Amino acid sequence: METSKPVIVKRMPDRLNQKQARTFLNEVQPFLNTDRPQLVFDCSQIRQMDAAGVDMLLRCMAEVMRRDGELKLAKLSPQAAVILELTRTDRLFEIFETSSDAVKSFQRFLPSAMKNLPLPSPILMKRAEKEYYPEPDKPAAA
Repeated sequence: METSKPVIVKRMPDRLNQKQARTFLNEVQPFLNTDRPQLVFDCSQIRQMDAAGVDMLLRCMAEVMRRDGELKLAKLSPQAAVILELTRTDRLFEIFETSSDAVKSFQRFLPSAMKNLPLPSPILMKRAEKEYYPEPDKPAAA
């Protein structure tokens, strides 16, 4: 039986320029170097982020993936949300409203292969249900 690893929550600095990004990367490096790291970056304090900050996030994500772990973002400040959206890097991260929601998401059990599968929308599920299980005494939809 596998024991669950602790989830590390790390608050990001208010500025993520080259100097601050390098400092933050040095701080989190020990956590990135563990087997199957589970990290949440709290982005609520970010007021300024440049290309070095985005690059640092991508480097952290790459390192975590190499070690079969997960990195999630939480509490994006409006400034961080805009930068991540403009650079389209928001698509690469799971983003949560709160740090506690992000931490709880690690506790769900799903086989690794199924974690990235999109769930069908309720509308599609209803349509499929009607198509494959028509109501009695009614002909199937053509």
